[in-house]
Amino acid sequence: MAWEWRFEKADGTTTEPSQDPGDFGTQGDAESWIGEIWGELLDEGVDQVTLLEDGREVYGPMSLHSALDE
Repeated sequence: MAWEWRFEKADGTTTEPSQDPGDFGTQGDAESWIGEIWGELLDEGVDQVTLLEDGREVYGPMSLHSALDE
């Protein structure tokens, strides 16, 4: 199974980060990666992400902005 993130602007349009992380082997790997890199993604203009498993939405969109920012 392949786990991947879809990167989006606030309006739901897709965008790409400067470095494509590719696919992850497990959900935990994907979630650990986003936990480490979310601030950099936000700086690059990514507002939210959606987690996909083999192309199927698992959850999201999940905002990268803190509740205090919104």
